[in-house]
Amino acid sequence: MSEPNELVPRPFPAAPTEAEALLGALHRNRRTFEWKTGGLEAPAMRTTLGPSSVTLGGLLKHLAFVEDHYFTHQLLGREYPAVWEPMATNEDWEWTSAADDSPNELRALWRNAVARSEAAITQALDESGFDHPLAITDWTETPNLRRVVIDLIEEYARHTGHADLIRESIDGLVGEDAPQ
Repeated sequence: MSEPNELVPRPFPAAPTEAEALLGALHRNRRTFEWKTGGLEAPAMRTTLGPSSVTLGGLLKHLAFVEDHYFTHQLLGREYPAVWEPMATNEDWEWTSAADDSPNELRALWRNAVARSEAAITQALDESGFDHPLAITDWTETPNLRRVVIDLIEEYARHTGHADLIRESIDGLVGEDAPQ
């Protein structure tokens, strides 16, 4: 699996358009999450905090799945990438199997999922903007791209908080935004 480069900073204007605001917030959350989970070896990726079984590796794999679930599968209606096949028989697989993966594999899995998501978002925006409906949903009303981007911002905010606490317990790294 090829590994895309780290996420680079993008302009985030003080008075953004809707697209700049939503995509800028999502990108900033992704970059902060990447920073909180980056540069660590395998034992650190398996570190837990307190009674929780959440690890940085599990968070990376979980958010890679979330990216593919919402943007590749639900937004565009495509099949899941083959890496997610084990989840058909084990719904917690992304959390429990991460301990078997190297940090580089986990980072590549996540970065590739983000790249697929960004391509899916671009396609949907080109077709019908933020009103683009999901192709697959189990909601009673079909959500649109705008709603999914907001949900992903929330998902990243929640899990970056988890990553922040775990990372601080490992090596003391603290801060709100990834370095430029």
